Amino acid sequence: MRRMLNEATAFREEMIGGYVAAFGRYVAPVPDASGVMAVGAPRAGKVAVVVGGGSGHYPAFYGLVGRGMATAGVIGEIFTSPSGEQAYRVAKAVDGGAGILFTFGNYGGDVMNFAMAEGRLLDEGGDVRTVLVTDDVLAAPPEEAEDRRGIAGGFYVFKAAGASAERGDDLATVEALTKRANARTRTIGVAFAGCTVPGQDEPLFTVEPDRMEIGLGIHGEPGVRTSELMPSREIAKLMVDSLVAEAPPDAGSRAAVLVNGLGGTKYEELFVLYDGIAPLLAAAGIEPYEPLIGEFVTSLDMAGCSLTLHWLDDDLRALHDAPAATPAFTRAG
Repeated sequence: MRRMLNEATAFREEMIGGYVAAFGRYVAPVPDASGVMAVGAPRAGKVAVVVGGGSGHYPAFYGLVGRGMATAGVIGEIFTSPSGEQAYRVAKAVDGGAGILFTFGNYGGDVMNFAMAEGRLLDEGGDVRTVLVTDDVLAAPPEEAEDRRGIAGGFYVFKAAGASAERGDDLATVEALTKRANARTRTIGVAFAGCTVPGQDEPLFTVEPDRMEIGLGIHGEPGVRTSELMPSREIAKLMVDSLVAEAPPDAGSRAAVLVNGLGGTKYEELFVLYDGIAPLLAAAGIEPYEPLIGEFVTSLDMAGCSLTLHWLDDDLRALHDAPAATPAFTRAG
């Protein structure tokens, strides 16, 4: 991946520099840390919601920092967890005295390093909680759901956390609602081609032209199984059937829907996919609530997509509908 690159070792810092220069109306850099924080943070008495992970997934994670969503984002190197030191510094910078909620995808490096930051903050007398995003239905069976990876469904988890904090909920309430959002979110993804890290010439994995990977990680991991390449209508059926089979016990009939491109799939292709998804949801008795179609969690230039269902109750619908203003997502409310 040559493209827009100077030295590969400077990619993250130059990326953050350009991002802040463009979107200073929403975010500011965190001094002495690889992260960004919402303009106006910290705000006294407001819970700080801190997200993060490796680079290469824009708009996750730092693109969702701003009013009504995350207070700050910690930014690691490409597909690499930010360090515990970086997570600590970013959290300290946005602590408004009402506590800190860390929420991020369930990946080993992130879990370890954010836990180090949480431990330091607790030792200093802070009130800190963590909610892992575990929406990938193919990463582990239902009885081991706590071991699943976090992929595109993290968008709805971050939205719930940020909206709860924005309206002034205390830390225990923000944590509880964030956990509920995660528990009612399911995602499945497919990939048609691997991704290439900046400075490298070869993709992390390859897919034969007539094949596809079912289930995927967002760090260049191949799928959990390989199949023949399917037409879009069959991919839609695979996705809807898989998610409906894992609906929460009290799911209800209304679900927010997100069709996510992984970086190398055109929006027009995602619209074709949703043309197959919409009637299948209706046939399953699910009312799609304000579908979103676009790029929300990418994997550099990976060709592929995912479908997320976020089953709404009254509380989660209020958080879903609440205003937000970030570089990557805005809702008037």
